[in-house]
Amino acid sequence: MFSEQGFLRTSIFATVAVAAFGIVFGLLSGSFSIAFDGAYSLGDAGMTILALWVSSLIVRSAKTDALSGRLRNRFTMGFWHLEPIVLGLNGTLLIAVASYALINGVITILHGGNELRFGIAIVYAVITLAVCLAMTLIGTRVNRSLQSDFIALDVKAWIMSAGITSALLIAFLIGQAVGGTPLAWISPYVDPVVLALVCVVIIPLPIGAVRQALSEILLITPVHLKAHVDRIATETVQREGFLSHRAYAAKVGRATQIELYFIVPANLPPKSIEEWDRIRDQIGTAIGDEGHNRWLTIAFTADVGWAE
Repeated sequence: MFSEQGFLRTSIFATVAVAAFGIVFGLLSGSFSIAFDGAYSLGDAGMTILALWVSSLIVRSAKTDALSGRLRNRFTMGFWHLEPIVLGLNGTLLIAVASYALINGVITILHGGNELRFGIAIVYAVITLAVCLAMTLIGTRVNRSLQSDFIALDVKAWIMSAGITSALLIAFLIGQAVGGTPLAWISPYVDPVVLALVCVVIIPLPIGAVRQALSEILLITPVHLKAHVDRIATETVQREGFLSHRAYAAKVGRATQIELYFIVPANLPPKSIEEWDRIRDQIGTAIGDEGHNRWLTIAFTADVGWAE
């Protein structure tokens, strides 16, 4: 429960339960917004299962004996590149589902709304809201130490679900309260209006995650990472008497990939392998974040062509 994969498994179970609950209650109450909430949760569960699978591959790839020979030979560069793909797909799916629901909500409003059994709808909203808040609190607590992008996105999805359900609960309470009053005419519009409003709010939320995932898929170099690597490389060039350097860096999911090429003078006195390794160790220590999620390559050459 307090590991990345443990929380994701719990989240999958809770999400599937909420999805099934929403679809059943949506049919019983006649609410499009509740049915949308259930479908939204079902899609989120599918993406969480995919995230769990990718997380498992990344963790197992750090252990030399945890993967089959076929997987190890096919994915010699690791599985980090799958993480932004999953995150981007997840965010895109959430945007697509919400956009479709928004269109349906507007169409229902234009056709005079729909009748709703508010009592059943309120019971659904209360129970679902309690589950969403519980998972949000647990996920936030777990991710304080793990700092997982998968858990962060999953917590954001639970927050979005809690927001959707809160709006539904308020709307259902209002709809029930106006029954038998001069404002009873608004009852058929409660469900589609709140559905449309919720969709307008949640559609922009995953855009940041999709943009970040796209930048990682395209290997766009983070400015702060490039500046950090360049500073260390420049200090090394000055200290060791090299001519210049070339640095290539990218962040892909939880992995940091760095390639450094140092251009050395053609007449530089020979060094032993141990001396070159000492320089590499100094550079690696200065860059920091050593571990399974750092891919660092350092090369020395007198031919600039090898570095370009």
